[in-house]
Order: sequence, then structure tokens, then C-alpha cells
Amino acid sequence: MAPLKELRVEGTLRVPGDKSISHRALILASLARGKSRIRNILQSEDVNATADSLRKLGAAIPALSSDFYVTARGMRDLRSTEQQLDCRNSGTTARLLAGVAAGAGLRAKFVGDASLSRRPMRRVAEPLRAMGAHVDLAPHGGLPMTVSAGALRGIEWETPVASAQVKSAILLAALIGGVRATVSEPHLSRDHTERMLAGRGVEIRREGTTVELPAGQSVRPEDVDVPADPSSAAFFAALGVLSGRCALQLTDVCLNETRIGFLLALGRMGGRVDITDERIEGGERIGTLLPAASRLHGINVLPSEVPSMIDELPLLACLATRARGETVVRGASELRVKESDRIAAVVSNLRTIGAQADELPDGFRVVGFAEPKPLRGAVRTLGDHRMAMAFGILGAMPGNEITVDDADCVAVSYPGFWRDLDRVLP
Repeated sequence: MAPLKELRVEGTLRVPGDKSISHRALILASLARGKSRIRNILQSEDVNATADSLRKLGAAIPALSSDFYVTARGMRDLRSTEQQLDCRNSGTTARLLAGVAAGAGLRAKFVGDASLSRRPMRRVAEPLRAMGAHVDLAPHGGLPMTVSAGALRGIEWETPVASAQVKSAILLAALIGGVRATVSEPHLSRDHTERMLAGRGVEIRREGTTVELPAGQSVRPEDVDVPADPSSAAFFAALGVLSGRCALQLTDVCLNETRIGFLLALGRMGGRVDITDERIEGGERIGTLLPAASRLHGINVLPSEVPSMIDELPLLACLATRARGETVVRGASELRVKESDRIAAVVSNLRTIGAQADELPDGFRVVGFAEPKPLRGAVRTLGDHRMAMAFGILGAMPGNEITVDDADCVAVSYPGFWRDLDRVLP
């Protein structure tokens, strides 16, 4: 086996625009009265699903590019459609636009691919129904989902699971419907919606894990330069930490406090990632990540840490195979209802390639090796982009021979992932 120190990682990379901010930039531009400029949007399958659905609702969204404008006539300018809104694999599209349709009193039917159709939609249907909207789901509680008009009223809602998508759906419905909404979460979820609303003149009050949107507001247009996605950058930060020699710069990365859980966990494992060129842009902290070759040890991830690193947990599981000792993640049952059952999938795949991993009801346990052990085998992604990228990073390690069955599924969030991986491995 080639020694780990022989792996070199170098170059400067700006990973694609943040997926969460990209979705919201399109939605909020469609609700504002006036012209909004959007730069560096993520041009992926998920974001195109939101753009296409907004177009069917009457929004003037041009073809996505690195720099374009959206001109809209206000929150109530969208219209009902008899066309199905195909959300493809995007839960963000389905849940946030359900809130938009409920608030605007529209009728819309949401459909998606086989994976999205299995994901739970009751969690967004229930608060929208409590607000007065009519929401019909398939018998299993997923898509197809039909939203139609109802007399909207204010709401105070406690979410059993921290979910930025559910929180955002409620806030958008309340904003458009002109009513008050308060959402309380057990842990703070991503707060891009609140930040972007505040940046567009909407009053947002937050105390702890509770956010309030007062009634009777409107949203103004705002230009946005979408920062690099921290979830996408995490894969290359992990690659740099696992390398023998690293001279990699990851520029313009969003460092929102609700998105950096993976970086904090990586630091606790002994992974060094320096941050330079920090600044505030569009209400978000931005910076350049400088990962360095490091020796890792296992850690325990607490339930309170999970919301800020939910998308990176498959990557953490792969990283843990190279960390001395045991890594345990608990409180992550949300992984069961992502693009795949990510707990079952990551543990099964790790075992297939020769790693030591156990499935827990709400997480997983991975035992790393004191010295790197060759991992070899074929990984089944189940069409899950995060699974493909996580095992792609692990497969880049010297001595490992890992194949991924559906490399193209990365198009959901990072179409150029494999090209960029080749670029930084000279």
C-alpha cells in the first residue's frame, strides 16, 4: 500500500454556490417588487427544480447563469397552475414552495422523483393546515402533495425536529399571507431564510431557538452574490486533512454559524483548518479555508451538534475510518429520511469496503484504524449525492480501491465534483 504521506492536495478552488441560499435567492426575488440581481448561483438539478417550479407559478426566472436578474411585481403576483411542479430530488423545493403557495392562496400540485416521493411531508403539511391552508398528501404522507387556498391565520408552532425547511415554509406562508408566525425549535436549524428576509427589509425577531415574524410586511428586492457552499467545501477540507501534504485554498466559503458544525467537529478530531480573509457579505460570514494534513482521533457527536452538520455526516463517517479510536454520532434520526436512509446506507457501504461500522437507531458508530488499512469494494449510492461524494473522498486515499455505482448523482448539488477532485490531486 502506498503510504498516506504520498497523497498531495493543492490548488485554489471555489466550490459552487451555496444550495440553501441559491433556492432562497430565487424565491425571495420572485416575491419582491422590483429587480434583483443574482450572481454565482448554484446551477444544479435541485436549484433548477426550484427555478422551473417558480416559472410555472408565473415568476419571470431566466435561464440560470453566473449573473442574471429577476424582475417581479410583488408577493401576490404568483398564480395557480394546473401544471405539476416537479421538485425532482429537492425537498427544499417542495417544502418552501408549499409555504409560498399556502401564503399566496394558490393551488399547486407537487411531485418528485422516487426518492423525494418517499420523504416525509406531514411535517410541513401540519403547520400549513394549522394556518388554514388545505394540504393533501399521498396515503404514505409524502408526495404527491396538493396545496390549495384557505383563510390564512397566524401561528405559534413548535417543531419536534429542527428543520430549516419547515421553519422557512411557515415564515414564507406568514409573510405572503400577511399574518404573524412564531416558530420554536429544539435546536437552532439553518437561519438563511431569516437572514435573507432581514436583508430585504422584513422584521425578524429571534430569541434562542425561537423566531418571530410580525404580520403585515413585504419584501424588497436585493442583489445577492451567493457564497460557496460549506457542505460542498467540507469534502475538500476533509481531503486536505487526510492528505500527506496539503496546499489547498477553498475560497469564498459561507461560514454561517448554523453551517459549520462539520468544521468544528473536524477540529475536535484533531483536523486543522485555518480560516483567512474573513468578512461579512450579504449578512453572512465568508472566508477562505486552508486545510492542513493532520492526524485524527475519534469523537462523540452530540444531538445538539447534528443540525449544523446534517449533510456532512456521511462524510464524517468516512473520515472516521482514518481516525484513531471510535467515532459515535447520536441524535441523527433525521438521516433516515434524507435522499436515502443515510444511516443504513453509510454503515452498509463502510462494511462492504472493509471498515468497522455499526448502525444505531439514531446514528452510527465507526471504529478507525491505528494505521491506515486498505479499503476496497463497490459502493451503492442509492442515488444519494452526499454518499457518492463522501466515498469519492475516501476512494482518493492511497491504497483504497473504491468504486461508486452512480457517479452522476452528484449533479443534484455539485455537478463538477469529480472534475474538481481531479484538479486538486496533481
